Amino acid sequence: MNTRLDAQYWTDRYKQNQTGWDVGSITTPIKQYLDQFNQKEVKILIPGAGNAYEAKYAFENGFQNVYVLDLSSYPLGKFKKSCPSFPDSQLLQEDFFDHEGEYDLIIEQTFFCALDPELRKAYVSKMHSLLKPAGRLVGVLFGIEFSHDGPPFGGVKEEYLPLFREKFSNVTIEPCINSIIPRKGSELFLKAVK
Repeated sequence: MNTRLDAQYWTDRYKQNQTGWDVGSITTPIKQYLDQFNQKEVKILIPGAGNAYEAKYAFENGFQNVYVLDLSSYPLGKFKKSCPSFPDSQLLQEDFFDHEGEYDLIIEQTFFCALDPELRKAYVSKMHSLLKPAGRLVGVLFGIEFSHDGPPFGGVKEEYLPLFREKFSNVTIEPCINSIIPRKGSELFLKAVK
């Protein structure tokens, strides 16, 4: 079994605060994307959500149809304490690859980089299958190679584009111009439309 798909592995990382990808709040690129997105009724999925700062921000800013998915119950419990009015029915503890549903928007924040690169092709296929026609996959990917064995796992735009274009006809991946200072030059913004 791939340890990266093991709930206990992720629970232990959260309990031991081994979450170097976690910046403690919603990241600027996703915040600015949501701020200009006016369709508050859209159905949103945030997979591998961890502490789910993006879900809290979206929910508190009028997006009521947000679903938070994580393999581990631990970060979901922490999220519920930080956002007590969030509906329990929209907190999903399950394996992303087993999840069924249809969404208008899927927000990617540190989930892609948490998965073993061997799972990236399956990730793209699953994302495509979870989106409604014209649905969007939007988010931040690491645009650097890491010197350690992950997670997180990195990569480069030239490697990502063909991967996403296998399933999505409309894909853009560009350097983030609004990253927080410690991540300047190391993040890419992904937009893929089904």
